[in-house]
Amino acid sequence: MSAEITLFVNPTAGRGRGAHAAQPAASALRAAGFSVRTVLGADAGDALARLRTAVREGTGAVIAVGGDGMVSLALQALAGTLVPLGVVAVGTGNDFARAVGLPVREPARAGRLAAEALKEGRVREVDLGRVAAAGAAGEGAAEGGTWYGTVLCSGFDSRVNDRGNRMRLPAGRFKYDLAMLAELAAFRPFPYRITLDDGPVIETEATLVAVGNGSSYGGGMRICADAVPDDGLFDVVVVGDCSRATLLKVFPRVYRGTHLSHPAVTVHRASKVTLEAAGITAYADGEPLGPLPVTAACVPGALRLLV
Repeated sequence: MSAEITLFVNPTAGRGRGAHAAQPAASALRAAGFSVRTVLGADAGDALARLRTAVREGTGAVIAVGGDGMVSLALQALAGTLVPLGVVAVGTGNDFARAVGLPVREPARAGRLAAEALKEGRVREVDLGRVAAAGAAGEGAAEGGTWYGTVLCSGFDSRVNDRGNRMRLPAGRFKYDLAMLAELAAFRPFPYRITLDDGPVIETEATLVAVGNGSSYGGGMRICADAVPDDGLFDVVVVGDCSRATLLKVFPRVYRGTHLSHPAVTVHRASKVTLEAAGITAYADGEPLGPLPVTAACVPGALRLLV
């Protein structure tokens, strides 16, 4: 392993926490005997291009400092390689770190753990989802598809994201609360066609469909609460045709993961999933992929993770 480690930093993550979090992570790595190279970028595309160059040149590991968006970018460069990923989770959501049991908003501790894992060779192989390129329009889509680590979502939640992303004001998460209210006012289930592995097409009315490699999205909403990131399968959660009142009752239970027992919710497990529905955008790791249809495949052991 190369003694040079790449810090992949989003300085604006978590309202500026990313810039401060990089310092203790770099200090921990240097104290463990590693040299540290920092990769930023003028924008996401530039940052990813620089990271891919570092990987090609033989970096010993990549430590992503930021939130789920930064981890998602790192996956596009690291999936399928032998270069391990460490995570210093200081973003808004941090769902990837939660799913794999890494510290959240503890940059000094996360940096020390990454350094110790490198010294001791503690690496866990985890699965990733790969979305077919035909439906992938996200930043830095990999050849043959876009990789994701947590949840691919579509339906009501993605419509809320669409509306929130179009809103200039207010700033922050409050605009997504307003977007949710607006979508509730116009709420209706969507006609889906779902194909699991090579099985028959399931035609159903659904409020949302989530394809989970990890358990949560949106900063701790445990939509796929039982998903395990190294079992070779997705958890596919389908919230069926339900009334606005039922949705309002079920949705808060997502934070505890207890929504899975509701009669309107069905859970499937599959290694490949195709979703089709008109007028619906797919999001993965919080990033827009593009309109349905999309096909997601679970790729076992696609990522080496420092633990």
